Amino acid sequence: MTALLEVRNLTKVFSLGPGADLVAVRNASLTVDRGETLGLVGESGSGKTTLGRCVLRLTEPTEGCVLLNGNEITALHGKALRDFRPRMQLVFQDPFASLNPRFTVAQTLREPLMLHGFDRTHRNRRIAEILRQVGLDESAFDCYPLDLTASEQQRVGIARALITRPELVVLDEPTSMLDPSARADLLALLQRIQRETGTSYVFISHDLTSVARISHRIAIMYLGHIIEQAPTELIMGRQHHPYSRALLSAVLFADPRRRPSPYVIEGEIPTAINPKAECPLYGRCSIREDACRETIPPMVEIKPKHMSACRRWDHVDAV
Repeated sequence: MTALLEVRNLTKVFSLGPGADLVAVRNASLTVDRGETLGLVGESGSGKTTLGRCVLRLTEPTEGCVLLNGNEITALHGKALRDFRPRMQLVFQDPFASLNPRFTVAQTLREPLMLHGFDRTHRNRRIAEILRQVGLDESAFDCYPLDLTASEQQRVGIARALITRPELVVLDEPTSMLDPSARADLLALLQRIQRETGTSYVFISHDLTSVARISHRIAIMYLGHIIEQAPTELIMGRQHHPYSRALLSAVLFADPRRRPSPYVIEGEIPTAINPKAECPLYGRCSIREDACRETIPPMVEIKPKHMSACRRWDHVDAV
């Protein structure tokens, strides 16, 4: 079965001036199936938000291609791209900053319906329907963002993303501004909506506990590279890249069986400006070999559905 989303060899380079290029994403490839959640994990600056925005064509990729349901998004321009927008949407990290403070909830939700030519006579019915779906009632119609809690604001943001019935939603740190209780409620809400609608998610976060709860598969990023991908249970149970091992060993999980033995990567993260053509972890890796410095390791399938970009993946358990 063809994946809903396919990202092939995507690279994003920002020019900082003569001879200085910041490589935010490098040769990234991933897929997302229909009704699936892919968790995209990494430290701040790893490139995960840039990758998510490139998928939606909010940021233009430098190289590579993105396909949604077999349609190459990177080849669309002008009206063709605008007509495609309802099928792929974004939920922002900061719910308050992403909402127009002068718009009521009804105005906020009506705007995408107007922009994309939805039938005028059905707009209010659709707004009421989506509000119920995200756990709000019609009393929120005339509320402004300042009248709502952070959790309610984010529910409005989710409603705005879902109101055009998209096939794919990219969620960029959607729970980072919420307290633990509200975060758990929002994750449960997203899971319920996915079961009801079959919408696919790319869930971007540095919070591995949230990612592990909501994601079917996880992709880990480091310095613009995707360095490991696998189904959630596989990657949480055993990592085959030293960076993944260090990242997960630093997280406190309620279930101690999920936490690998402590492992710390020493040294500073190298710059993403004019990076060398070597393993991005080379200068900090305790199991590196000379070949790691000569070329960037390819992503290989080390076992069914488990991919790693480490030449010495079978030595990770020893670190």
